Amino acid sequence: MTAAVTSTRQPSSDGAVRWSALPPASSHGVTDAMRERVAGLAPEAAPVLERAAVACDLDRTLVYSAAALGLPGADHEAPPLVVAEVYQGAPLSYWTRDAQRMLAALAQRAVLVPTTTRTRAQYARIRLFDAPPRYAITTNGAHLLVDGEPCPRWADRVAGVLTGALPLADVLAHLAQWEGEPWLRSLRSADDAFAYLVVERAALPDGWVAELDAWCGARGWVVSVQGRKVYAVPAGLTKSAAVAEVVARTGADGVLAAGDSLLDAGLLADATRAVRPAHGELHDVGWTAPHLRVTDRAGVLGGQEIVERLLADVLRADG
Repeated sequence: MTAAVTSTRQPSSDGAVRWSALPPASSHGVTDAMRERVAGLAPEAAPVLERAAVACDLDRTLVYSAAALGLPGADHEAPPLVVAEVYQGAPLSYWTRDAQRMLAALAQRAVLVPTTTRTRAQYARIRLFDAPPRYAITTNGAHLLVDGEPCPRWADRVAGVLTGALPLADVLAHLAQWEGEPWLRSLRSADDAFAYLVVERAALPDGWVAELDAWCGARGWVVSVQGRKVYAVPAGLTKSAAVAEVVARTGADGVLAAGDSLLDAGLLADATRAVRPAHGELHDVGWTAPHLRVTDRAGVLGGQEIVERLLADVLRADG
């Protein structure tokens, strides 16, 4: 009997990923228990992707602060958690141990692309596995990292996009009018690509976000509120454009995507299959699409369910 054949990835020196055929093996990290766990989570009508790129947002999609864990039930029923980020010597972000194990198995069989609004420095604090994925997208698409280093060709393309938007300095000047307000903790520039404010959400003036959204929208920028951060980002700076570049470099035959915020909407809309958690900005506005699934659970368990559903999609290629 001839063994079934699946695809595995071989990186090359030019940053592309070459695919070769190898028989499936336990070394790929997918256990029988994982297969049983995710069986039935991918609808039969879903496309079968032999060489998927998996673009996954980080904060409140994969990893969660202590305040965002949203664990239900009694404390002794909580799942084992793994530290995903340390900041100034203390744990800052977490995900479940099962989510980590399943995503590690997924990364053996697909091109995993962490896709985040975090700056390069903020992303560098994230530790998903012992070795970081070959590709990562940071700063909402401003940086495409290959083996941890920014791609200069992509940076040049982004610079061209940003020349058509209102300059960041003008947006920062507009936002600076609120410095000194008790609800504003800080105003920052993210890798000279966009601006964000750290705020006290409960103390924000009524209508302030809508007013800022209207001002930015009239000038080609978009606003997103995620936890204590309010982002102002050029409309042309998108995660989906950077993911399309990864697809072109790797020869992936489709994209599986996950995210929770308005800045993820384009990424999810452009994906072959998408999943979002039952929390976050997109959930609050009821965002949906024909190829989108919503988790049954919220919080860090919703993040674990996202990984389960992504793994189920990847394993459909096994038949």
